[in-house]
Amino acid sequence: MTILVDMDDTMEQLLKAWLRRVNEKYGRHVTMDEITGWDVSEPYPGLTREQVYGVMSEPGFWYSVEPLPGAAEALRHFLDEGHEIFIVTATDYVSIREKMEGLLFRYFPFLNWNQVIVTSRKQMIRGDVLIDDGIHNLEGGAYEKILFTAPHNRDYDAQAHGMIRVHSWAETVAVIDRMQSERERALKAEAAERAAE
Repeated sequence: MTILVDMDDTMEQLLKAWLRRVNEKYGRHVTMDEITGWDVSEPYPGLTREQVYGVMSEPGFWYSVEPLPGAAEALRHFLDEGHEIFIVTATDYVSIREKMEGLLFRYFPFLNWNQVIVTSRKQMIRGDVLIDDGIHNLEGGAYEKILFTAPHNRDYDAQAHGMIRVHSWAETVAVIDRMQSERERALKAEAAERAAE
């Protein structure tokens, strides 16, 4: 299968590093539990959106972001199983190089630039499945939709919208492996039907 994978808060812990940096810089104490929507600046009254979002463009920021547990092992497993992987990210052009070198290629050394697609319109990308924490990236896409749980989507009814919710990379591997098994069974049944004709 062709597996499309989001980076932020899907492969790595952006929100954790982001809040830590904003809190340190502006003397705040916002926690992950206070993030209930997509706009991270909401729980920071008195700070502009530019102040909150600007820290991600500061030199060295992406070196402070760590991978989610099990992410590297899961992606390596998918490659070993013969799947294609493409990282699909809406990263700003100002920080794309540092993000890739300081984070993606550092913790996922088996990936390279040929597997990176930068776009904010993920529905335009063709693949069999997209793993993402952004509901807006999954809605309307012509792929199987795996919603990776994050603070901003925890109250969203994924199942009602045709998505499979996962809470970890171990769950994600189980879902992908099951999809592949179902696909292989369907292909065998199809082949048997054709042979019987």
